[in-house]
Amino acid sequence: MTRAKAGRRRQRGTIDRLPSGALRVRVYGGQDPVSGKRNTLVEVIEPGPRQEARAEAARTRLLNAVDEQRSPRTSATLDQLLDRYLETLDVGATTHRAYTRYLELHVRPFLGRTKAGAVGAEALDSLYAELRRCRDHCSGSAKRVDHRTSRDHECDDRCRPHRCRPLAPATIRHIHFVLNGAYSRGVRWRWVSVNPVEFVSPPAKPPPDPQPPSAGDAARLLNEAWRDLDWGALVWLFMTTGARRGELCALRWSNVDLESGTLTIRRAIAQDGRALQEKDTKTHQQRRLALDAETVEVLRDHRERCEERARALGVELRPEAFVFSLAPDGSASLVPGSVTQRYSRMAGRLGLDTHLHNLRHYSATELIAAGVDVRTVAGRLGHSGGGVTTLRVYAAWVSEADQRAASGLGSRMPERPAGPGSEMERVRRDPRSARERLAVELLERIQSGVVPEGGHLPGVKVLAAEQGLAPSTVHRAFELLREWGVLVGAAGERPTVVAPSVVVDRPVETALLEPAEREPARPAPAAEQAASYFTVVVRGPGGRRYPARVVTGSLIDPGTFRAHLLGIARMEDPEVTGGGDAWIGDYEIEVVPLASPNQPPMVFRW
Repeated sequence: MTRAKAGRRRQRGTIDRLPSGALRVRVYGGQDPVSGKRNTLVEVIEPGPRQEARAEAARTRLLNAVDEQRSPRTSATLDQLLDRYLETLDVGATTHRAYTRYLELHVRPFLGRTKAGAVGAEALDSLYAELRRCRDHCSGSAKRVDHRTSRDHECDDRCRPHRCRPLAPATIRHIHFVLNGAYSRGVRWRWVSVNPVEFVSPPAKPPPDPQPPSAGDAARLLNEAWRDLDWGALVWLFMTTGARRGELCALRWSNVDLESGTLTIRRAIAQDGRALQEKDTKTHQQRRLALDAETVEVLRDHRERCEERARALGVELRPEAFVFSLAPDGSASLVPGSVTQRYSRMAGRLGLDTHLHNLRHYSATELIAAGVDVRTVAGRLGHSGGGVTTLRVYAAWVSEADQRAASGLGSRMPERPAGPGSEMERVRRDPRSARERLAVELLERIQSGVVPEGGHLPGVKVLAAEQGLAPSTVHRAFELLREWGVLVGAAGERPTVVAPSVVVDRPVETALLEPAEREPARPAPAAEQAASYFTVVVRGPGGRRYPARVVTGSLIDPGTFRAHLLGIARMEDPEVTGGGDAWIGDYEIEVVPLASPNQPPMVFRW
């Protein structure tokens, strides 16, 4: 046969009779772009009435499909289609890694070697059913054991009998969308003729279930975080801004304007294994957030600490330095995974079942509960879609929109511990050594009156024998009390007890009462009637509580506390309280005798 006749025959297709009596129709479909081999379309016509006519009709149909470019040009497997799709997929590194892992674990072992065009809706439904049965794709053997590691080891209680756990519906939906994208590209590339994923329904989307920490839990988390001032500032910023983990890790001082009280989120840190990459935000948009006054102070204090550390080491804190960094010059960002792990460990110590992302839910729910409109909340959180996601997830908390976002959230934030840098307050909250525990115990003896003012503490040797400590430990505890102003006396002399003159932050939990609403005042002991030491707490507009302080005053003349209220309020709110004293009616002062810390507070207003 000449080459010209062979070419015409290839274009027309051939009809051959098989030994079984069936007719085989073959049409040349071009060269396979994947394997480079000849691509032939084949259809078999079984014996029966008008077999030849049906074979001719099949040949014509296949020829038309080739001419109209409706026929698949390749016999590639699903593995090859997925490989090609992942090469052309334009997503972030972490998203690409997640998609690749889903396919490696849950799709390729079952359908990877099947021709892409041969995968139908039934095969996909069976795959989804298997994923809903067991995420490990076990064979159903009752003797299977889930080992704690794949390396050689001695089994212990961590190696347990296998228990089937279904794959999460959200993960199955991710797999569904990846397969749908791959087959949609395959149809455009003419690798397959139809997209079978369109005929399969993924699992229903799980209902929104945000689980933000309560106000009490948020306060416990913040108090625990403030043990490390830098860590406390980071957790505080998570709560007030609702920013994503990677966004705060990528925050630089050039993005923070403390004068105007604004913060701009432009970039994010993405983690791919151990590699870190700075990229744009999840929604590829930057946003500008207003900060409340307390958050501005938190950032200002944090900035001062960073500058002090940099100066101590002889380095410079540049504007492009990261706000939160372990490097003294702020040249390296935090690792997002490490931030999550530290937060989880902190929550575990407090017995709370929560994770870092729940602080984002906390910010959103508190904003909406404060009356901020959903569109503003969506803008602060960086939700795309004009607030659709925010409304769908947080609709249960929607209220009227009548407050600004920053001030609304700032008024609902848990109280920041007063003076977190005070060493005495830190020791009293969390004594970490034998010296600190002894100093706190001796201070309690002095404040309770067991050791009167002007008296003496037991000797060093007596305390060492009583407490089972070394004399040097007792000496260092005395030095700590001298720093607090509780003991006086030169070295080598027996120290003398004096009245404490330090600032002590005591939580006041008793409800506030107007003077007219309180019960008739009981006669105060003589020690309380004269001028003495009191713990005072000033509250300003909106219930804002200022740090507690120790002052001198007299209950016989409550007016002695008016000067303290004026001084504290002017120091804390210089702009609000400037010019005249007309504003004093918006403030109140709580008074508790220092010698009776458990006594309900007395409240005075002017």
